Amino acid sequence: EAQLVASGGDSVQAGESLTLSCAASGFIFEDHAVGWFRQAPGKEREQIACIGYAGDNKYYVDSVRGRFFVSRDNHGNAAWLQMNSLKAEDTAVYFCAAGLVVVSSTSCSLPGFEYWAQGTQVTVSS
Repeated sequence: EAQLVASGGDSVQAGESLTLSCAASGFIFEDHAVGWFRQAPGKEREQIACIGYAGDNKYYVDSVRGRFFVSRDNHGNAAWLQMNSLKAEDTAVYFCAAGLVVVSSTSCSLPGFEYWAQGTQVTVSS
């Protein structure tokens, strides 16, 4: 059974850093791009970053570019979202997803993500 497990959410102070993990099993992880999403209370889910299947192509939404960094280890079937200089507006439930998606520095197609993790809560206090 294909499964993604997101972890690492926590409550932190503004300016601090946090790294989220995404562990995959039950499918060929190295063939799939990984996307990171978040949903704040009362808001729609937002795609914030993606990393291509080989780890070379990466996409970031403007609001996190330069602060958040995605990485992956295909041998370990895992991906990470390193979040630096966190702000109160980064407070949200964060999700990772995997899919046969083409990633470039300017785009990452949402409809292609077929496997989703449960969310992990990130709370940033100012």
